[in-house]
Amino acid sequence: MNTKASPRQLNPADLIDFDSLLSVEEKMIRDTVRKVCDDVVEPHIRDWYEQGEVPARELAQEFAKIGLLGMHLEGYGCAGMSAVAYGLACLELEASDSGVRSLVSVQGSLAMFAIWKWGSEAHKQEWLPRLAAGEAIGCFGLTEPDFGSDPGSMATHAERDGDDWVLNGSKMWITNGTVADVAVVWANAGPEYGGIRGFVVPTDAPGFTAPKMKHKMSLRASITSELYLQDVRLPAEAIFPEVRGLKGPLSCLSEARYGIVWGAVGAGRTALEAARRYATERTQFGAPLARFQLTQGKLAWMSTEISLGLLLSLHLGRLKDEVGLRPEQVSVGKYNNVTKALEVCRMARTILGANGISGEFPVMRHANNLESVLTYEGTAEIHALTIGGAMTGVGAFR
Repeated sequence: MNTKASPRQLNPADLIDFDSLLSVEEKMIRDTVRKVCDDVVEPHIRDWYEQGEVPARELAQEFAKIGLLGMHLEGYGCAGMSAVAYGLACLELEASDSGVRSLVSVQGSLAMFAIWKWGSEAHKQEWLPRLAAGEAIGCFGLTEPDFGSDPGSMATHAERDGDDWVLNGSKMWITNGTVADVAVVWANAGPEYGGIRGFVVPTDAPGFTAPKMKHKMSLRASITSELYLQDVRLPAEAIFPEVRGLKGPLSCLSEARYGIVWGAVGAGRTALEAARRYATERTQFGAPLARFQLTQGKLAWMSTEISLGLLLSLHLGRLKDEVGLRPEQVSVGKYNNVTKALEVCRMARTILGANGISGEFPVMRHANNLESVLTYEGTAEIHALTIGGAMTGVGAFR
């Protein structure tokens, strides 16, 4: 006797019934984040994007109310949620806007994670509760004007002067920098002190400035800054005590990249849904666009890629929760999901025609944002080489 339950009614926005793979708690977390985005982001995001402004502090405080900031970290006021829960939160945040997800990602997976993983107990006690509560904003200074994909060649340096450290150099493309209260800055301390080291830098330290970068065509609803450090003097205890070399910053990047794996799918999902609705409502040649085979073919391809991206994200999330992830596995997720989400946005734009470039619809905004996501936290080329090296055992970076 067949005791199988009947298949559930098809949901056009979830043809593979992805929801059935989530626990009740996971769906509750996702729905909570979605509601906050609907309430505090969606009514304003188009204007923030057009104006190139975002109320970062106010948003951080709103997100802190539901435990979003550093939600996957344990202790110090952090929520201690699972990797899958964090991924679902990133999915919903980026479904609204990549810049908004970047605010949360940089706060939690770069600045907070760096302090949580590598900082001293004093660093953790001083900063993590404030960052988790949205009372302070953090940023992460690794990329430099001349060194993006090659952080090991960074020019920013730290010199010992008595009991102090003195930092000089500059960083570029730093999310949250202008409004940050604390910066995690990576600098070359020389071979005597272990090469590349991390420093916790209060942004009110003399010699530290963070002007806002303007004229961006992407991630406009996000604060992007340069960091300048001119004879910034720090006490000896400002340095991360143990970690040396690229292990420190790269571990933080893997943490942030994992959130992007999920987030990019959220951006693509929004573009797909906009195209699906438009196709059913827009009439041409006496029929809705959805009636035409080319349109249905595009929708089918986009839906399939979003579904596959979700399944890959969930698999990596479950793996991360159970045994942890290798950087190469995170590269697979970011490489696939960001490139496919960008293609989805571009294809969705063709269904909307000229309306696809209008700010009245979210498609072009998400496509423009994903051009940045394709580059930051490791370019598509870097992730392709990481994957290729894992497959062949042959490194291709040098």
